[in-house]
Amino acid sequence: MARRLSPEADFDRRMLIMMGVGGTVFATLVARLSQLQFIESKYYQELAAENHIRLVLAPPERGQILDRFGRPLASQRQAGRVSVVPERLEDPETALAKLGKLIDLPDTRRDRVLQDVKANRSRRAGFVPVTVAQELSYEEFARLRVHAAEMEGVDVQMASTRSYPRGRDFAHVLGYVARASADDLTRLAEGRSPEEQRTFEELLRHPDIRVGRQGMERFAEDWLRGRPGRRRVVTNAHGRPMQELEQDPANAAVAGKDLYITIDAELQRVAIERFAGESGAAVVVDVSNGDILSMVSTPAFDPNAFVNGISGKDYAELRDNPMAPLYPRAHGGVYPPGSTFKMVVATAALESGVVKTTDTVRCSGSYRFGNRTWHCWKKQGHGTMNMHNGIKHSCDVYFYEIARRTGVTKIAEVAHKFGFGETFVLGMTGARSGLVPDPAWKQANRGEPWFEGETLNFGIGQGQLGVTPLQLALMTARIAADGAPVTPSLVGLGPEDEHSVTLGAPLDKDIIGIMRSGMFGVTSEPGGTGYRSGDLGLGGPRMAGKSGTAQVRRITQAERDKGIRKGEGIERELRDHALFVAYAPTDNPRYAVSVVVEHGESGSGAAAPLARDILAAALKMDSGRAPLYSKRADTAAPAPEGDPA
Repeated sequence: MARRLSPEADFDRRMLIMMGVGGTVFATLVARLSQLQFIESKYYQELAAENHIRLVLAPPERGQILDRFGRPLASQRQAGRVSVVPERLEDPETALAKLGKLIDLPDTRRDRVLQDVKANRSRRAGFVPVTVAQELSYEEFARLRVHAAEMEGVDVQMASTRSYPRGRDFAHVLGYVARASADDLTRLAEGRSPEEQRTFEELLRHPDIRVGRQGMERFAEDWLRGRPGRRRVVTNAHGRPMQELEQDPANAAVAGKDLYITIDAELQRVAIERFAGESGAAVVVDVSNGDILSMVSTPAFDPNAFVNGISGKDYAELRDNPMAPLYPRAHGGVYPPGSTFKMVVATAALESGVVKTTDTVRCSGSYRFGNRTWHCWKKQGHGTMNMHNGIKHSCDVYFYEIARRTGVTKIAEVAHKFGFGETFVLGMTGARSGLVPDPAWKQANRGEPWFEGETLNFGIGQGQLGVTPLQLALMTARIAADGAPVTPSLVGLGPEDEHSVTLGAPLDKDIIGIMRSGMFGVTSEPGGTGYRSGDLGLGGPRMAGKSGTAQVRRITQAERDKGIRKGEGIERELRDHALFVAYAPTDNPRYAVSVVVEHGESGSGAAAPLARDILAAALKMDSGRAPLYSKRADTAAPAPEGDPA
């Protein structure tokens, strides 16, 4: 029979077992605590940090666009903005209702925000903020800041936004930026890896980021955009940013590069002011190197209106405006050149050898060809004309005859030498080539043969011929440069223009000298069609030029019989365009200009005074002096100390 332990011994045995178990548990706890405290502490500190430290995309600052002397044309400024973060919103509609009590929030805008919030959540981009309102007034910004702590998922802050300090002056050159559309995302993400595309999409959807839609902003998008970074931000349990930690330089955003263009902003302003409400275009070219010093299309639009999204109503007003402010006339407007084209015809005639400068044509005011009568602009006629006087007096009958002798094919060939029919993109959108017609073109596009009577129209810059003001300025620059090659440029420092065209086809210097002599006669010899405009008012330098009047429609014989050719007898939209091309100084040309005044009727009366004043301003300002930065190292001025060359 087993011996039973006494009650005291049994108690002691149980106590020993309990103490052993307790000691083991305690030892295990101590060991685990030691492991957590000393061995795995770093790991758990990192896990804890991840719960309240978030990497937030840091958008880069967009590069500036500056004129040739460093004056800002497109830059960044700070403005108040309120946005919501979808992943931090419990009830988006309630949040927007609260915001609607603090700021003006139209229903259309509220609905758009709700759509964007839903879209971000569906694509798992709930961390990407959605802008509710921007360009907040001081009162709105202050009011929202006071109440921000009460509204979960709402951020109120100062944000960077694109600004065009010169408003309409450069609208058609710079274009504008806007929020990235689906098309922008597809276009700009093309060729990137899937991972790069995800990061890139996050960047383009950020409320601070805009992409170029037109003009230089679109052309230089990659140059101007910069590279995004990441910021380390401490958040509370609700995900609200509380503190920004010291940044890792390797993760810092890199600002976009500045773009310098060749235009002189002050000369641009002078040209715009001279139009005084008229519609038209003007282009100024540096004869020595092809730099575009001014490119005006007027009227224009304010690109600032597009940065944060233009309303459908406001856009419709621009689109339907009869003055067409969205139309880039300087490089995209196509006009009949009228008599400004006569130097091309004269050059072709001399090159062909069928006409000499001394050959004369009798002008009685009309020219009979076939069964049709062709009229000169001077009803009573000019009398006997040689080439110099034909250009000087702009005699239509003289040019009917030499165009007929020369033929359409030769005239078209020389027109291309001067740059007509070419597309000069120069980093802008909307550029057009115009049209230099010839028999092959007509057969291919109309299915008809070329009629010789069409050559007569061609000879005075009418018919199917269409040119841009930029092309007219480049033609004039080649004449002013004695036929030397000209390479137009609008980018002073920035990405290369893949569409640059050099006008280098050979032109005979002696023949071009005859063109220069004729243009001098226009402005500086009695009887010249622009005689009153030759003096630039600078105490010496004069300009040489050529006037042109381009018909918008053919004047009927009945209207001629009634004496109705222009002016009050015809509606404005049907009146002739006024053109003038010129260069100055006449003895040592520095600048060439073309001016088109839509429905201005008289090249010498409406366009020549503008050309004169623009050239005078260019000479007075010395617009062609060495720019601050240039791709051409021999023309760039020394960079200011501290600036990258």
